[in-house]
Amino acid sequence: MTAETPDTPLDYKDTLNLPKTDFPMRAGLPKREPEWLARWQTLDVYGQLRQRPGRKPFTLHDGPPYANGNLHIGHALNKILKDMVVRSQQMQGRDARYIPGWDCHGLPIEWKIEEKYRQKGRDKDAVDVIEFRQECRDFARGWVDIQREEFKRLGITGNWDQPYLTMDFHAERVIAEEFQTFVMNGSLYQGSKPVMWSPVEKTALAEAEVEYHERQSEAIWVPFEVVAGGADLGAPCKVVIWTTTPWTIPQNRAICFGSRISYGLYEVTGRPEECWATIGARYLLADDLAEEALGAARLTSDMYRRVRDVSADELAKITCAHPLRGAEGAAGEWDFDVPLLAGDHVTDDAGTGFVHTAPSHGDDDYAIGVTHKLPMTYNILDDSSFRADLPFFAGEQVIRPNGKPGGANKAVIAKLIEVGGILASRRITLKDAHSWRSKAPVIRLNRPQWFAAIDVPLNDGMDEYGKTIRERALTSIDQLVTWTPQTGRNRLHSMIEARPDWVLSRQRAWGVPLTCFTKVGAAHDDPDFLLRNAEVNARINAAFEAEGADAWYKDGAKERFLAGIVDPNEYNQVMDILDVWFDSGSTHAFTLRDRTDGSDDGLADLYLEGTDQHRGWFHSSMLQACGTRGRAPYRGVLTHGFTLDAKGNKMSKSVGNTVAPEKVVKQYGADILRLWVAQADYTVDLRIGDEILKGVADSYRRLRNTMRFLLGALSDFSDADRVESADMPELEQWVLHRLSELDEQVRAGYDAYDFPGVWNAVFQFCTVELSAFYFDVRKDALYCDGDTARRRAARTVLEILFHRLTTWLAPVLVFTMEEVWLERNPGEGASVHLEDIPETPSTWRNEALAAKWSTIRAVRRVVTGALEIERREKTIGASLEAAPSVHVDAATKAVLDTVDFDDICITSAISVADAGEGAFTLDDVPGVSVTFAKAEGEKCQRCWKILPDVGTHAHTGVCGRCNDALG
Repeated sequence: MTAETPDTPLDYKDTLNLPKTDFPMRAGLPKREPEWLARWQTLDVYGQLRQRPGRKPFTLHDGPPYANGNLHIGHALNKILKDMVVRSQQMQGRDARYIPGWDCHGLPIEWKIEEKYRQKGRDKDAVDVIEFRQECRDFARGWVDIQREEFKRLGITGNWDQPYLTMDFHAERVIAEEFQTFVMNGSLYQGSKPVMWSPVEKTALAEAEVEYHERQSEAIWVPFEVVAGGADLGAPCKVVIWTTTPWTIPQNRAICFGSRISYGLYEVTGRPEECWATIGARYLLADDLAEEALGAARLTSDMYRRVRDVSADELAKITCAHPLRGAEGAAGEWDFDVPLLAGDHVTDDAGTGFVHTAPSHGDDDYAIGVTHKLPMTYNILDDSSFRADLPFFAGEQVIRPNGKPGGANKAVIAKLIEVGGILASRRITLKDAHSWRSKAPVIRLNRPQWFAAIDVPLNDGMDEYGKTIRERALTSIDQLVTWTPQTGRNRLHSMIEARPDWVLSRQRAWGVPLTCFTKVGAAHDDPDFLLRNAEVNARINAAFEAEGADAWYKDGAKERFLAGIVDPNEYNQVMDILDVWFDSGSTHAFTLRDRTDGSDDGLADLYLEGTDQHRGWFHSSMLQACGTRGRAPYRGVLTHGFTLDAKGNKMSKSVGNTVAPEKVVKQYGADILRLWVAQADYTVDLRIGDEILKGVADSYRRLRNTMRFLLGALSDFSDADRVESADMPELEQWVLHRLSELDEQVRAGYDAYDFPGVWNAVFQFCTVELSAFYFDVRKDALYCDGDTARRRAARTVLEILFHRLTTWLAPVLVFTMEEVWLERNPGEGASVHLEDIPETPSTWRNEALAAKWSTIRAVRRVVTGALEIERREKTIGASLEAAPSVHVDAATKAVLDTVDFDDICITSAISVADAGEGAFTLDDVPGVSVTFAKAEGEKCQRCWKILPDVGTHAHTGVCGRCNDALG
């Protein structure tokens, strides 16, 4: 230090303990994040963490994304949430394992390969099935590699080198093995009931594979003539039904009515010129819907009259004729009776109060058909065309191969008009089911399928939670699973409570086949229809383990698996594949149960997916595990909402409002995307857009400034500077108390997966209590004190803050906290992600001290408010120019007298009185007032305080404290 002389005045700035750090203000995340990723891979951070014995395991089981495209923002939300769970559990002392996985089978990938074939004019059916399956396998593998790198770029930790894939040979073997459990326990059966059917893709779909879109359709009102049981109604009398699926009329077998609905008999007394009703005709209609139905037929209220009530008992006696009965050229196809049947599903909300019932095309219809033994029809083929020998409509399609409406509806309506079998028609817009892959409409179609019965006692010795799959699932939901949020419980419970049997079969090629055989010539309800043979199953499983599921499709497969055990000629090989939801529902078995890095008991601590998975993966996993292990495969379920654009609209490529994770990462960095997830309430739908991300980036910059201050103030801190907490000033002890409180809040928040709560608590602490208070107050001591106990205590607290903040926030800001950590721990093998959150000494908690400092800070707020007015009026430029008077009660004065209140308020002096009244008050701090006064004395050229003693010391122009610091 240059000696001070009259000719060379000392530059006191050089004597200050100013912060020193190379930590940049600008993060440069897009450029620097890949460097940290490479570092973690070199260090094998995930692998190192697995080598820590004695830690309690925590397993988050990954719901597999589909391997068929680049990531969208929903993928990013999901994986980042999972990563924050895994990292926060690990840093709290658990062995938090995460095995990423992919769903590799099924229609979406088949669809991509078929699209490629169509572009080349190649016939898929002419391709060898094993060759086709290999193309599907290669396609999936390519996208697994792409998505893996995209996920890793987001900072997601996990066993990326050994993910689980549903197409791995062992996985295919276990999926088949799990299916065989259903074969052996008697829950598998072949039935013929309506399923969601995609005519374009020619396969059944699960509820989770459909989405609902608006489309236009013809609604028709069709009269069925009463032919028996209606003698007292007068003639001609007809029951009117209403339907939005005219193509199902040829399959009608009954009409349902509601026993609690009020019905009436209506007679036509007049008609306009263009009308299908005839004068004198009588119609049975629900009273609340009669006006609408007759209005659709262009009848005004003066053109009909209500004759009388018609009771449910009368309706139950009625038999009708099909509207196509006796039609010329029908060859007797529809010459059967149509009974009226009571049904609880019938309402008078829309239509006519009478429901056209086609057991082959609806769940309620099917249930009524089973109850009353109505015959099933098989008029519609798998491409949605009418069978070739059906009169009038042969070959007409409901849905064309391109997904557009076929001619079936028009053909049926035209024939009804021709035979006088229609009362009215109207074009309407309705929301209907569509395949989420092809976007084409789906229909309810009766097809032979394989089902898992969920209400059949399994007799498998696993009855602790119920005898049937449904009982076990409902018990698991209520007794074995923690739901976050709790509403998830209600959704899944109501779905499983009301669901039908599980459709397991799909009519496709890329997947795990239903590894079973049926007896030649046996009916599906014969006891020996299904081959149940453990030795056969073992052969199949051994082949799948070695060759994958392709073994099922190789020449001579049936003989290979059956010969020497049973006669292969007596059995048919089933060639359907399993629903991919069964694949993903089985992942707990070949991942958690079978892998050494799975879980000890084969169960997951957490499944985490979007709310749509209550009908998807949560649902299928529950059913599958209840059938194979007697209970839910998970102990906890967390659900998140969907991603929307900044205006709250659903994202769509066609609209152009999508936000690609890759774009966000390139512009802002992955940490900003992660912080967007952490800040938001993920239990509802999340909005994202440029302005939202700018707000997130602003919060990030404020936090980064906090970390930069810490690093600068700790530039040369060592253990020799450390002070015991008991020897610290009260202000430092108060900070430790707040850290104790916050540590408890952070741990509880992470355990409850409350990431917004954790982030908000830490961020508010950093900005309000640290930056705006503690740092502000202690800058003077940090910069201007010599080697004082106060400065050492403050820096000890800053070092404690460094360890707490970096580890608290490392699960969220994985890259930034690594950067911060390495600034103070630059060792070659160092990483914040190898650390745990430090334990907090119980001695830090001091409620009495916290109450005292709450009073001090409240009074300080009034002082700050008073000085801000003077600053705005240019009376002062900085608070150090002030020496205000504070008026409080005696008890408060006694508190303030125990601290250096001028330092707390960052003023050069302050007086505290227990009497009098100042000019400035705050409504929310009663009993405190402040009178402004300027500080007296000269400005210290080193610390800038204005004090009377400046200029009276050995070093010119400084105060006594600074003179001592200069030595």
